[in-house]
Amino acid sequence: MKAQFEKIASPADNSFNSFIYNNKRFIAPWHFHPEYELTYIVKGKGIRYVGNSIHKFEEGDFVLLGPDIPHCWKNTDDTSENVQSIIFQWEQHILGTDWILKSEFSSIKKLFDKAKQGVRFSNEIAKKYSSQLLELLSKPPFEKIIGFIQILELLSHENDIDLLSSANFTPILNRKANNRIEAVYHFVRHNYDKKIKLKDVSSLVAMTDEAFCRFFKKTFNKSFFTFVNEYRINLACKSLTETNKQVSQIAYDCGYESLPFFYKQFQKFMNCSPLHFRKNPHQ
Repeated sequence: MKAQFEKIASPADNSFNSFIYNNKRFIAPWHFHPEYELTYIVKGKGIRYVGNSIHKFEEGDFVLLGPDIPHCWKNTDDTSENVQSIIFQWEQHILGTDWILKSEFSSIKKLFDKAKQGVRFSNEIAKKYSSQLLELLSKPPFEKIIGFIQILELLSHENDIDLLSSANFTPILNRKANNRIEAVYHFVRHNYDKKIKLKDVSSLVAMTDEAFCRFFKKTFNKSFFTFVNEYRINLACKSLTETNKQVSQIAYDCGYESLPFFYKQFQKFMNCSPLHFRKNPHQ
């Protein structure tokens, strides 16, 4: 089965994407993306698919994936508790072109080479770094990027690891929609603070409104405007934790003309109010 391309939605002013995933289940399909990904499972258990490997996972699962490795986590339990994971995603040029070739980062380069197959760190390593990963999420931007690179350096010297996918595995990737997705994402990234009309986006990729909606739903497993609101709420969360702006100003900055609608969307995606999130960003 072909893996679906996933566009990672990271804010324009961030070097990398970092967040807590909290939901009833792990819902991502069999997918790939050009970014590296580091995932720590806080709650949940099931089956992890990476490349041509299939393994059980549970709380404490700690995995590093290289670019374009198809993967997904699927639940096997039906508990009432939400699943939760800490996720970091970053482009290969996170510190600029060819940074990884510098001698200072030689150990990290070796780790990234292993990540092409997928790396699972032992439970002991996972326990060692779990609190650091959680604390990193609330750090100011400069401290966050420095702390993240330090964690990568420390992980690069850990030896109790498993390579997940076989070295000769060749993924079957579906890149047909890649250019359209890039164009749509670029549009949202630069227009999220304005009123976005469906016709403007569909014409951008030379499709009718109806065809575009079907294409987007099939690709992302969500509607276009759900994606837009999700993107805006992610930005709102960043502002709530990193600034002292009033909630109304944050809502306006993120493209919401109606404050009640902003509150409704925030509750939908975050399961709490903006003020509660500001006080308890990691609940």
